[in-house]
Amino acid sequence: MTVEQCFVGICFIPLDGSGQKFFGFSEFLAGLALMVLAWTIADVRYRFRVRTTPIPLLGITFSVVTAVGVLTLLTDLWRAEQWLVPKGNLLTPASWQAILGGLFLLTFLTWTWFAFIRPPKYGRHNAERFAQTLYRFILKGSPTELAVIADELAYSASSLVRHATDRGRLKNYRVEREGEAKRTPPKVEGYANDLLLLIADKRLCRAIVESSPGTALAVFQAMAEMKKHGIQVEVYAKNIVNEALANKDSFLYHEAEGYESGLIGYHKPLSQAMFANYEMVETIGTLLDPDIYGKREWDAAQWEAYCRVVLMTFRSYVEEGYGGHSFVLYRAKGYIENAASDLYALNELTSAWDTDSSRRLRVVVEFIKDAVKILDEKGVPDHVRIRVKEKHGHPRETFYDHIASMIFEVIFHASAVRSPQWGCWSIQHNSVWGELFNFNHLDGPAGRVVKFKVRRLLYDEIARMRRFANFKGAKILGFCLNVMGLAVSQVDYDKDSRALQKAVLAWTKKNFVWLHGYNPRVAESCLVDGMTYDAENLRLVRTSPAEGLRREPSYVYLGLDPARPEPEPEAATAPQPEPNA
Repeated sequence: MTVEQCFVGICFIPLDGSGQKFFGFSEFLAGLALMVLAWTIADVRYRFRVRTTPIPLLGITFSVVTAVGVLTLLTDLWRAEQWLVPKGNLLTPASWQAILGGLFLLTFLTWTWFAFIRPPKYGRHNAERFAQTLYRFILKGSPTELAVIADELAYSASSLVRHATDRGRLKNYRVEREGEAKRTPPKVEGYANDLLLLIADKRLCRAIVESSPGTALAVFQAMAEMKKHGIQVEVYAKNIVNEALANKDSFLYHEAEGYESGLIGYHKPLSQAMFANYEMVETIGTLLDPDIYGKREWDAAQWEAYCRVVLMTFRSYVEEGYGGHSFVLYRAKGYIENAASDLYALNELTSAWDTDSSRRLRVVVEFIKDAVKILDEKGVPDHVRIRVKEKHGHPRETFYDHIASMIFEVIFHASAVRSPQWGCWSIQHNSVWGELFNFNHLDGPAGRVVKFKVRRLLYDEIARMRRFANFKGAKILGFCLNVMGLAVSQVDYDKDSRALQKAVLAWTKKNFVWLHGYNPRVAESCLVDGMTYDAENLRLVRTSPAEGLRREPSYVYLGLDPARPEPEPEAATAPQPEPNA
């Protein structure tokens, strides 16, 4: 029989010890054991997600679990002792158990929701937690954990870009918008700026390239869609590209050509997102900047991958009609033209053709041909000048001038190979001159303009030796004499270099004896293996040895004029046909 006890109008009855029980302390312990097991075996991915939720989930979970555990323990104790409870139907024992069980279940489901169903993204409600958690993981630097974190960052890439400060192209000139320096950004914006610098860590970039290239794709796609090219991704972009070039299993090598990589090779999703938007590449400013020390170790395959992405940016530059000076492309041009600057090491090698240096040279030459082809497709603009006078200089130079100077530098590097005779010929003629000038190569409108400028640069460098005898001009002269020969031929395959050949031979005939008397070492530098100076008969002799089907050596001679007593004050002007541009 139930005994009621009333106090101040409120009646209490003992709690029925034999009443229905479906969520008590024992059930709580069983559920807690499963929850703890789930928390314990969860890997770094789910720990990262739980720690970056928009609500302080860890604190809430601990508080709710503690409260439910204490209340279920007290409830069982109350039932066992049959202590008094208020009489009425407002809160029955069953409903009380349902509330406690529901809170416990809701906590678990909330944790499961953020850990498995809807991973949290960076936003104003979790900016600080997100930054602190990511900072701790990157500071720890575990490769296995960073691989997971790199994948998780893809969910927040768009949000980071959206909240970050866009400084525009003015950032490249160290110019800030009016009031920008005095403005205090909101917390979510400030943390977004810091996080873009934080994810530039080389270890994380390496993990992104190796295991989560989709994260890099998400960042650059978001920048393109929102047209926010001035956010702080300079270091991040540079490290991503350099790590991708260092890893030959990265997207830069798989996104090659369709016949090599299939559909990915045709679409090139990540390469297109990163490099096919010239405005974004120019604003970021560092996407095409290789590591200053790392590029010294690049082989031909790595330079080929780098040239491929530079061409994508160059195509966008040309097709979109950007006529101004491009800082990123100009720097990239300088890097590429020096990729084969170590050709001098091939001297005396019998197999110069099959070396990494010669392969890098062929990569550079192919880059030049592809760049000229892109200019041909667009057509020569009206503002392009065939000749840019030295007093006008840089402001009037275009990429036609830049590519011409690039070819000139490549020729200078190739001129360092002087022997053996066949190795010198294969590098200078077969790899460079024959690919760029002879056999109707670069024969489009843009190609003819570029070749005209190259001829001008070569002859000017040679003619300058009359005023200042130097080894650079000597090597250029030796290159020209080697690839074009000592006698003018009438065949069609070298017609575009015939005017230059006549001018070079005329200069040599007129000045070589004087040069040899003035500085014999410089004069000797003009002669590659197989070419000698016959001082007694005043002539240059080119000897082709008896080898292969040739039974006897053959000789070609170039007669020389006696030395003149005084140097010319100015270089002579070479006869050059105007290009049909």
